[in-house]
Amino acid sequence: MILSEEERERLADIVRLQPTKNKELQERWGMESGSEVHSYLEDHLADYYYRNDDSYICATPEAAELTGADPGLEGDENGVEIIRVPELEAQVFEVVAGPDERSESVVSVLQKVRSAFDADPEVDAVREALQSLRRKGVVEVVYRTVPTFKLAVERDDVDVEVV
Repeated sequence: MILSEEERERLADIVRLQPTKNKELQERWGMESGSEVHSYLEDHLADYYYRNDDSYICATPEAAELTGADPGLEGDENGVEIIRVPELEAQVFEVVAGPDERSESVVSVLQKVRSAFDADPEVDAVREALQSLRRKGVVEVVYRTVPTFKLAVERDDVDVEVV
């Protein structure tokens, strides 16, 4: 299936906004109704989206690959403005060292999550959360004896939405 420029741009919107609703796409695309969004999705992008268990619109992995867009990110050339992440990633983002602070190990971040929240994640889950945030461009890795992490952006410059 070959996509037009408009279809590719709208598919990239779905990738970045996922999970999203008809209403959000309606506003973004300047459409009259959620029904119009649904019809567009079915007529133009049926192979590249699905609805999750909560009926939110999500992009297929092929859609992300095709568009080159980053899932769950919104922003522009000035940087990331909104990230949509699972709860653990939101907690990690909240406690990891800031951009002007000394970077910290996975275990340090784990202890901060445990202390700040009523949570007891595994160290591997925190490592995965840090790596996911790194791929989103909001956390950076500093290599010392072990890889350490800190924010790559000011915490207040990014809105975090838990999905």
